[in-house]
Parts: sequence; C-alpha cells; structure tokens
Amino acid sequence: MEKISSLFKKEKMGELLLMILFIIYLIMGYKTPESLANVVDSIPGKFVILLIVVAMFVYTNPLLAILSLFVAFELIRRSSKVTGIDALKKYAPSEEKKMSQFTAFNQFPYTLEQEVIKKMAPIVKPGSSISKASYKPLLEKLYDASPLDASN
Repeated sequence: MEKISSLFKKEKMGELLLMILFIIYLIMGYKTPESLANVVDSIPGKFVILLIVVAMFVYTNPLLAILSLFVAFELIRRSSKVTGIDALKKYAPSEEKKMSQFTAFNQFPYTLEQEVIKKMAPIVKPGSSISKASYKPLLEKLYDASPLDASN
C-alpha cells in the first residue's frame, strides 16, 4: 500500500503520468507507426527495450516496472504485426513442414517394373569370381575411320 501512496507525491508525478500513458496504450490498442515498428522489430531494438524494462525494475516503482514489462511485450508484438514478421512466422512453412510434404509426395507404390527387375537373374552372382569370357569381340569394318586408340 505504501508503494501506491508514494506515487501520488509531487516528486513521483512523472511516474504516475507514465503509468497512466502505459495503461492507455495497453487498453486503447494503438497501432505502432511503421518507422518505429521497423526499429523495434530488430535485434538491437528488442535489446534496447529489454534494457529499458530492466532499468524500470531497478529505478522506479515496482507497479510501474511490471506495467512496463507488459507494455514492452505488447510493443514488440504490435511492431511485428506492422512489419509483417508475425505473418511470416504464422503462414510461411518451416523446413520440417516442407520436408514432410516432400516425403509424402515421394512415396510410390511397388511397381511392376521393380518386380520384374528383382526377379531377373543377375549376370554375376555376388561373391563369385568373374571368369574369362568364352567369346572374342570382333571389330567391324572401319570404312576408312581410324580406331579410337590410334595415334595421330
């Protein structure tokens, strides 16, 4: 109760005014201007907001500090809506979703061609030695062409 009554002292009027502004911002739902949203919706912008909230916890009334935490969260959320990052997170597919779709599209039934190839006898059985062929290849007429292994 002492913390609330200390807000109404003349030297704490700035904190009271800031608390009223924070409450108006939270209740009224004002949109963040695009120029401010671009600054807030970046890593340095979020870091600065975090530092401001920590400073509020250290130097101001605890009620104002807690209210500033809610305002900071709401400011970051509204800024991401203005810049479009929020929509990207909601509607752009993640890599896991894309890969699950690709694997679903690449599931094919066992085809007749695969069955026939599997039933065919292999030319060389695994583990057996390759014996010399019983035939000798013949070279057809070259029709005045030079062989491939001929030198210039």
